[in-house]
Amino acid sequence: MTTRLAIALAATLGLAMPAYSQAATPASQTAQAANPFFAESPLPLHYPQFDKIADSDFGPAFDAGMAEQLKEVEAIANNPEAATFDNTIIALEKSGQVLDRATTVFFALVGADTNDARNKLRADYSARFAAHGDAINLNPRLFARIKALYEQRDSLGLDAEGVRLIERYHTQFVRAGANLSETDKATLKQMNAELASLGTQFSQNVLDEVNESAVIVDSAEELDGLTEAQIATAANEAKSRGLEGKYVLTLLNTTGQPPESQLTNRALRQRLHEASVSRGSKGGKYDNREIVSKVMKLRANRAKLLGYPNHAAYGLEDQTARTPEAVNAMLGQLAPAAVANAQREAADLQAMIDKEQAAKGEPSFKLEPWDWAFYTEKVRAEKYDFDESQLKPYFELNNVLENGVFYAANQLYGLSFKKRTDLPVYHPDVTVYDVFNEDGSQLAIFIADMYARKSKRGGAWMNSYVSQSALSGLQPVVANHLNIPKPPAGEPTLLTWDEVTTTFHEFGHALHGMFSNVKYPYFSGTSVPRDFVEYPSQVNEMWADWPSILQNYAKHYQTGEPLPQALLDKVIAASKFNEGFKTTEYLGAAMLDQRWHQITADQVPAAAGVMKFEADALTADGINYPPVPPRYKTPYFSHIMGGYSAGYYAYIWSEVLDANSVEWFKNNGGLTRANGDHFRKTLLSQGGSQDAMKIFRDFAGHDPKIEPLLEKRGLTAPATGNAGK
Repeated sequence: MTTRLAIALAATLGLAMPAYSQAATPASQTAQAANPFFAESPLPLHYPQFDKIADSDFGPAFDAGMAEQLKEVEAIANNPEAATFDNTIIALEKSGQVLDRATTVFFALVGADTNDARNKLRADYSARFAAHGDAINLNPRLFARIKALYEQRDSLGLDAEGVRLIERYHTQFVRAGANLSETDKATLKQMNAELASLGTQFSQNVLDEVNESAVIVDSAEELDGLTEAQIATAANEAKSRGLEGKYVLTLLNTTGQPPESQLTNRALRQRLHEASVSRGSKGGKYDNREIVSKVMKLRANRAKLLGYPNHAAYGLEDQTARTPEAVNAMLGQLAPAAVANAQREAADLQAMIDKEQAAKGEPSFKLEPWDWAFYTEKVRAEKYDFDESQLKPYFELNNVLENGVFYAANQLYGLSFKKRTDLPVYHPDVTVYDVFNEDGSQLAIFIADMYARKSKRGGAWMNSYVSQSALSGLQPVVANHLNIPKPPAGEPTLLTWDEVTTTFHEFGHALHGMFSNVKYPYFSGTSVPRDFVEYPSQVNEMWADWPSILQNYAKHYQTGEPLPQALLDKVIAASKFNEGFKTTEYLGAAMLDQRWHQITADQVPAAAGVMKFEADALTADGINYPPVPPRYKTPYFSHIMGGYSAGYYAYIWSEVLDANSVEWFKNNGGLTRANGDHFRKTLLSQGGSQDAMKIFRDFAGHDPKIEPLLEKRGLTAPATGNAGK
């Protein structure tokens, strides 16, 4: 594992540990020979040997990998020769390969398919991984060599990427505490270890309570509004829990739950909503409020120790935003317009409620959060004469992926894809594809893991199993993960429009990883600032409804008939529908994240005050609109307990770049190979090898402007109830 990844584990995931060294014995040598992590995988592109990996392999690989890397680092730090780029920086880039292989697979599986053994390993090793990262980052002799190279970086005869590599190592070590006194380093190590353990506990609580908080329903009649397939899925889930004859609605780790848009039973919608929003704050073994309080106080104290006023200032310094003030300014500019749009949308929803109740001769009721999605679909149907259920038969999963997402990549970049069944997978639902350039050369291997399951964390994401670099000679193996509900056996997987755009979005991340063309592992693929990484994936969403792409995949799963033009026109006309809601729920979470991370340790509430702090923060920011709660409430806000602490704003920040880029594509002829090649060459292939904003300017030819985002989100002018998306 490279030092860069050790830093990433310590700082982002909160992992790490003091490793120990053990003399090799014949028995240990035999065990190492059998462990799939002790050598590169012999499979194509070093694809992981999932069929040979046992949970019992991880611990020995972690232990030996950390011991090996510390030995390598000590050799670099104690080298009697003067520091050179090769004997210090390149040596660090090549260090820790066993640990890199083991942790890469392990953390991918913890997210995609965890189990009790993996959860225990994560808990057991979290603080030890953090300490391992500290042992590298806080090694004074190693830092002295890096500092010496940093001070003479412009006279070493290196190319721009080599100079930047030295600069990034120097920055990473300084931000990790390399300039602290030995006493302060000891304090920092203790903080990092505690944060690592708390972060692991938080994540496990979130997953466990998502599963435990599922809503049990006694009769199929209560599920009116769901499809037969959805009802069958709920029955199967109940059966798997020993609740024969009942039905179980499982939760996603967002505040809003998909069935709320369909269930006619208002009381059940309310139960579902309240089960969702109470997670992590209702007492019991999965309550996360005390963890939140401890984490926020530790982060604030750590930032102070490192010389920053708060954790947000520390975290944002290394992002394109640079300062909390810049983030506050953008979010503050968007919030009033977003809430105003949401209020206008709410008026339409309330009118629909009043009309329906009057028609039934029953008293009306006030719009509540659990009503929003349900009546949104009714208003959509009335205004545009269609609803989501009309679209879904045209969005069968494999068709969307292979004839939509892959087809767009072919038209834009010349890529082709071939499914292969000879490589092992970690779960039967996983599909694997070879990816080829236009000239027939292999670019990468792509793993598609689309279905939700109890062992999988919520959301959608991409990860790399093998990262490209010229130094290592490796080519990418990347994976996309979604959480699409799996239908009963024999039923088609029909997607909502949001699931379609999410599929395109995540493949944008995959392209960023697959197109990487950098020299050093440090810069590979998506190794860019958090507030830049979402940008290429957001751009890829634009092809979901591009006419020639849509026509190629939007076909009825039974008849093969294309999506009718009239229905397509309605989709486009409604493309900004409900955007006030979407922007408000997102901004609620993003601004809450900033509030938590812009306070000092003495301002952090105790566990009992966590939810009051949240409510007060939302009110202070003008985003506390009760019918639209934040997309994530604090006790299940997993993003900010991991890599997005003080960074959840990144999605909207990146969307500014996305909106500018969509405008660029449209102004330059849209879906053409020339445009794809330009985007690939100037941006997608660059990884982190250049400053992120320089990369954007190289592609777009100008600095980003906010106007395209405001227009995209329908926030430029007062809107009627049909404003949004």
